[in-house]
Amino acid sequence: MVLEQPGEPAGLVQTHVDLAELENHQVLVANKVIGLNPVDWKVIKHPPDAWKPGHIPGVDAMGVVVAVGARVNHLRIGTRVCYHTNLRTQGSFSHHTIVSAKALIPVPDSVSDQAAAALPCPGLTAWQAIKKLPEIKGKRILVSGAGGSVGTILTQLLIAQGAQVYATASAVNHARLSHWGVIQSFDYKDSDWRQQIKQQLGTQSLYAAFDMVSGEHAATLAPLLGYYGHLVCVQDRIAKSPVASFSTCISLHEIALGAIHQHGDDRQWAELVNAGQFLLAEIARGAIILPKFELTEFDRLPESLAELKLNNKAVKYLVRIGE
Repeated sequence: MVLEQPGEPAGLVQTHVDLAELENHQVLVANKVIGLNPVDWKVIKHPPDAWKPGHIPGVDAMGVVVAVGARVNHLRIGTRVCYHTNLRTQGSFSHHTIVSAKALIPVPDSVSDQAAAALPCPGLTAWQAIKKLPEIKGKRILVSGAGGSVGTILTQLLIAQGAQVYATASAVNHARLSHWGVIQSFDYKDSDWRQQIKQQLGTQSLYAAFDMVSGEHAATLAPLLGYYGHLVCVQDRIAKSPVASFSTCISLHEIALGAIHQHGDDRQWAELVNAGQFLLAEIARGAIILPKFELTEFDRLPESLAELKLNNKAVKYLVRIGE
């Protein structure tokens, strides 16, 4: 699927693109399942400067290694892998994708193709977000947007590490969140949900808040945080502190998984891949539950991406590539 000009998912065109030659550090992956993410429709609307007409979008997929570059020694042909690839290069909306070897996460036999494809962008983003906090166990933490793919994984990771988690999500997700151990869920559609959480906390305050909505929305969570609290903005960023100087002195954190492709060093890449393997192992043993999958065929990828953009169904859209 290629993008000829900025626009909507419906503008994606299925065509043939010749593969480039593998560089020494690269691997050719035959994709089996593609994971769709909000970033996909966002960059189709506003592509990076590096994109030219005919660019292949997409960041996530699971597949099988079919060729390796001359300096790739840690991966064998036939290895099942999943990945989050560089936005600036040809992406995952294709039968085959060339990926930097350091970005590939081996997939254990105990994890399905669909689960592996669903993990990289939301799972690694959640892992990066949680690493922003110096402490977790016993801390009161809010996850704003806990019903989405990132929020779902983040919530479970926080609870597993002993956090006292509060959440905002659509009412349909509240029972599931409670089952996982969320202390109280609030419907973000209620205009007074911030007042509700204040009443729930009483004289206490939050140690941290994770926001999956926007920088502007994240800033509205600042009054819920206590002295030296942490505000983690997963979508967008907060350019200016939303609290007065010399008051609660909160720390502001931004998350940008894709930036590791330009700014991450080899040690950070190794840590990220290890995190991916840990998350896959947690999925295999049932410690992390992924959202419900909505699986479709490759020729319906544009329609599925359009549905993802328009709907908030708390499902993970996946695209299967036939043999």
